[in-house]
Amino acid sequence: MYNLIMEFTKSLIKGKLVKRYKRFFADIKLNKEIVVAHCPNTGSMKGLLDENNEVFISKNNDPKRKLKYTLEIIKVKNKLIGVNTHFANKIAKHGLYNNLIDEFKNLKNIKPEVFFNKETRFDFLVEKNKQKIFVEIKNVTLLRDKNLAEFPDSITSRGSKHLLTLIDAIKKGFKSYVLFLVQIQGVENFKIAEDIDKKYYENYLLAKKAGVKFLAYRCKIDPKKITIEKKIEIIS
Repeated sequence: MYNLIMEFTKSLIKGKLVKRYKRFFADIKLNKEIVVAHCPNTGSMKGLLDENNEVFISKNNDPKRKLKYTLEIIKVKNKLIGVNTHFANKIAKHGLYNNLIDEFKNLKNIKPEVFFNKETRFDFLVEKNKQKIFVEIKNVTLLRDKNLAEFPDSITSRGSKHLLTLIDAIKKGFKSYVLFLVQIQGVENFKIAEDIDKKYYENYLLAKKAGVKFLAYRCKIDPKKITIEKKIEIIS
């Protein structure tokens, strides 16, 4: 067993969202006080930022930190959503080491952050049955329908580039996977948000045809820890 787990070392503090601004800042109301929290998510966070949404923040008393609080979870449509994108690879790594992903059980090697070429590195290079496999993790937080997770939440040229490079990896003898890590409590289905990024959707279809495998796994989320829970269906 590998014990790296996205576990909060201290109890999270419940508050209400006032606003997010300059991408990295969020004003949070704690009782009658308003505190500034670090927002560890560079995405659009579409659908998550309504004023008075319930949130959970962590507190860090490190004197070197400018902001003592970090925004971790937002509650939308009665579902908890993990918004700290820095934890996505940690959650995936824990899942790989602990056989929580059906397609990647009993791996021989797991290497994080491996360069494929000078421009691109993928989140993981794993080995199974003497086959080397690149695995790219995409963090999913978009919830427009109460039972459907979607990606992306804004145009992602970087995401499109990764898809094309995964096709290139297949040509060079690797297997290629994209794991959509759904940090949304309780959803059963996932799809690509074609209306938000048509180019990404087109490249997704291209990659699928070329042999890139796509998986969506939902996380179990609570104010103590976040772990991979179960595979959910991808609606093409």
